[in-house]
Amino acid sequence: MSVRKNLSNSVEAPPIDLHGLVRELFPLNRSITGAGVRKTLAILARHSQLEIREVPSGTAVLDWEVPLEWNIRSATIRSLDGRCLVNFADNNLHVVGYSKPIHKEVSRAELAQHVHTLPDQPELIPYRTGYFADDWGFCMTDNLWQAMQDESYRIDIDSDLSPGSLTYGELFLPGELSDEVLITAHICHPSLANDNLSGIAVALALALRQAQRERRLSYRFLFIPATIGAITWLAHNESRLDRVCHGLVLTCVGDRGRFHYKKSRSGASIDGAMAHVLHHSGHPHEIMAFNPYGYDERQFCSPAFDLPMGCLMRSVHGTFPEYHTSADNPDFVRPEALDQSYAVVATLLDLLDANRTYVRTDGRGEPQLGRRGLYRAIAGQKEAGGASQMELLWVLNLADGKHSLLEMADRADIPFRRLQKAARLALDAELIKEVA
Repeated sequence: MSVRKNLSNSVEAPPIDLHGLVRELFPLNRSITGAGVRKTLAILARHSQLEIREVPSGTAVLDWEVPLEWNIRSATIRSLDGRCLVNFADNNLHVVGYSKPIHKEVSRAELAQHVHTLPDQPELIPYRTGYFADDWGFCMTDNLWQAMQDESYRIDIDSDLSPGSLTYGELFLPGELSDEVLITAHICHPSLANDNLSGIAVALALALRQAQRERRLSYRFLFIPATIGAITWLAHNESRLDRVCHGLVLTCVGDRGRFHYKKSRSGASIDGAMAHVLHHSGHPHEIMAFNPYGYDERQFCSPAFDLPMGCLMRSVHGTFPEYHTSADNPDFVRPEALDQSYAVVATLLDLLDANRTYVRTDGRGEPQLGRRGLYRAIAGQKEAGGASQMELLWVLNLADGKHSLLEMADRADIPFRRLQKAARLALDAELIKEVA
């Protein structure tokens, strides 16, 4: 774990109310397909120029196939005297994802084979799915299940699995260069605020931010169902993946935990960029090695693609007690944590867009700074957080065509933004020039 004093006095505010968006999206029943995904994307499209794409069921995508579309209208467990004990309308975690329709009376013993609880967390409802199981199931608190001791119950699940499509959202923002920064968030979890909605909210805010800025790099934002959505996008975009120069998966970025960044498979440059941003952010954090388990970074980093994709989280999936339970609700996600996550990634995007390599126009010795007015320029910027003399000297010394600004900043242990300001002074004085 690393902690460093934040050298910036201001934190950029997101362009939308992140926690408000989480609350708005929370009631929708999302899965890897279906109406809940479309409703979620429609809300995101109200804020942005999001393009919504549909891929028909049965479409071959790499080693997979786009599944049947699942939709559910209602589901209940009732006692035989008519009391409603479990109701999907109360919490959409109550039904196992992709449960097939069923309407019948069952014994408690048979029902037990289809009930999921958390005995160690008896007041919470677990989240479970069965995308390819051809089965049905209910999730409930263990306290409720232990209280259900009738011999038989009436179960009803009004759902359907039928040919339809997989839906995802994509927003592309062209820049001066065709090199792309790819930001993704999964959009397939029902009523899980941190492990789903926090990443969606932060990604949307970043898309709105980048849309209003001058861009050297291009930016692509994906809102996709986990695993099958990433595989589908990869299958349909294989010919242009070489444009992706940096990538980031966003998930679990709304809780109070310290930041965790999981590095790319190949040790890509985004790993160093994120490590630099977190080092100078003032937030507790940890850098994690790549492993092939987790979120969609494992699809983007699969061997034939090996894209430069990392994953940013606060608390790591599976390590916090609220994970995949009904406790992962809007109260668990904190507005200040969402705003911090947004600010960290916004700083990262600025770094990626501004990171350049320079060379001295005349590298023979230290240039005469006084006659170029650089001491006055430094003094004039001091109160506004401008570059110092030492930062300018680092730029002038390392501008040899071999060190990017980020590499300079890391070697000098100076925040990138300050080295960037020093480089601007040197550029204006025609002491350095950019390497193409």
